[in-house]
Amino acid sequence: MSTDNLHELIHIRHLTPSAFVLRMSRRGLKFKSGQHILLGKAGSIHNREYSIYSGENDDFFEILIKEVDEGLVSKQLKAVKPGDKLQIEGPLGFFTLNENDIHTSKFLFVATGTGVAPFHSFVKSYPQLDYLLLHGVRIAAEAYEKADYQANRHVLCTSGDTSGKFNGRVTDYLKNNPVDVNTHCYLCGNFNMIKEVFDILEQQGVPAGQVHAEVYF
Repeated sequence: MSTDNLHELIHIRHLTPSAFVLRMSRRGLKFKSGQHILLGKAGSIHNREYSIYSGENDDFFEILIKEVDEGLVSKQLKAVKPGDKLQIEGPLGFFTLNENDIHTSKFLFVATGTGVAPFHSFVKSYPQLDYLLLHGVRIAAEAYEKADYQANRHVLCTSGDTSGKFNGRVTDYLKNNPVDVNTHCYLCGNFNMIKEVFDILEQQGVPAGQVHAEVYF
């Protein structure tokens, strides 16, 4: 078996009882923020797509994962220990920033749950970005590592309690806070959210060519 795609687990960071970050050796793997990989335990036939969580310039490689009840791979990955080997295929995907826009454009990032992962990578890779991140979760405890974002650029939308910056869904926030039509919008999370946000942005006059989406579930 080839070892070219094997990466050693350095550390596992638990964020909530179900969400965790795996830090692996990078081994020179090149990627663009917003891309994803296929990740599984070494030797396993099972893997799953995960967006890259770390920045392009980090000397390690991180993935944000939420354990799900029916998720064979997420359960396997939660049980790994430092020193274990994981296998990676990729990187894959085109949910990336246009190089010409990075320094000059305004961005809106809209995420639900672990769909925040590619935006974490964007912000880590390009700290000069002019962005606003809307992160929709049930309760504030699911605001995965929000200290990594500038406080004035991060809006936690909580639908299950009132402890976020905004009480309600990301779609409610957008209806109350229209988007500048020149904004480049990136959406990542569940299908229903993405469909509804597309409709809201269209009604607000944002051109379809400036809206990019990555469906998680």
